[in-house]
Amino acid sequence: MGILPSRRAIEHAGIAATALLALVMLGFIVLYWLQDFPVASGLYEQYRAFGRLMDAALGTNVFRHPFMWQSMSTGVFVGIVAPLVGTYLVHREMALIGETLAHTAFAGVAVGFLVGGVTGWDVPVLLSALVVAVLGALGVEWLAEHTDTYGDVPIAIMLTGSFAVGTLLISYGRGYTGINIESYLFGSLAVVTVEGARLMAILSVIVVGIIAATYKQMLFITFDEQAARVARLDVTWYNTLLIVMTAVVVVGAMQVLGIILVAAMLVIPVATATQLARSFRETLYLSIIFGQLAIIGGFAISVHQGLPSGGSIVIVAIALYLLAIGLAGRSNPLATR
Repeated sequence: MGILPSRRAIEHAGIAATALLALVMLGFIVLYWLQDFPVASGLYEQYRAFGRLMDAALGTNVFRHPFMWQSMSTGVFVGIVAPLVGTYLVHREMALIGETLAHTAFAGVAVGFLVGGVTGWDVPVLLSALVVAVLGALGVEWLAEHTDTYGDVPIAIMLTGSFAVGTLLISYGRGYTGINIESYLFGSLAVVTVEGARLMAILSVIVVGIIAATYKQMLFITFDEQAARVARLDVTWYNTLLIVMTAVVVVGAMQVLGIILVAAMLVIPVATATQLARSFRETLYLSIIFGQLAIIGGFAISVHQGLPSGGSIVIVAIALYLLAIGLAGRSNPLATR
């Protein structure tokens, strides 16, 4: 009996630390946005000063710069919302949807580059990726509801089709403008813009709010969809909501993880949590904690070694997964659902 309070205390401390870190990063986003105002300007300089202290302590020269705070804030938000949404996807055996929407977002990036190159307009690539990813999510749900194909066929069609469209657009667009797609494919701290960090902050608050408001309904549908239909829940609406939230998370995470690796943060922290968790709620908590550890550890490796952020984060996430397997030492029923 003495172990359980200690276990809960550690989990609650981890969630509290994550929430505090998210608030600090949200504060930076808001202050950077409002830095022209006197009060906000003074508080914003405190962030810059703290960054210089971090550089002095760690022997680096990056934390004093706003772009690093933008990248860190985006990473912190991804470390929360990706495992949060991913927990529902994994337990519903829909892990592949994250990879599918990542490829759809790739087509959106290609659309943004091409339109900007052809027209000369300053098209926000992240916004075009978000629009196309959400449309792709709605398309997957429509195919699942209106066709007689097996469950994962619409997902496979959207995955391959969107990537095919993206490659064609990228190839065609090279004749109009120099397209550097590599940073979006593999992830880069330099990809995160002010607008991208701001958009990720807003979308993260919305996703967390939706999950909190619909927790009971989502839980019901996750473990017994047929019973939810009998209870007259609008299952189609909640399924669509989940897939759209996945698209939102994928586009935000794409900035630091890259299109190729973005699905990892939807799956690996959740898989790690299921090795240790004893309930669905505990899986949610632990997946967020492991997601945050992966983000922080991956950022540390990326900054120290000058490596891509996406690969660094995923390697840390896998290391945590292997560690959890070693620590589990018992069969977990949630891990096999």
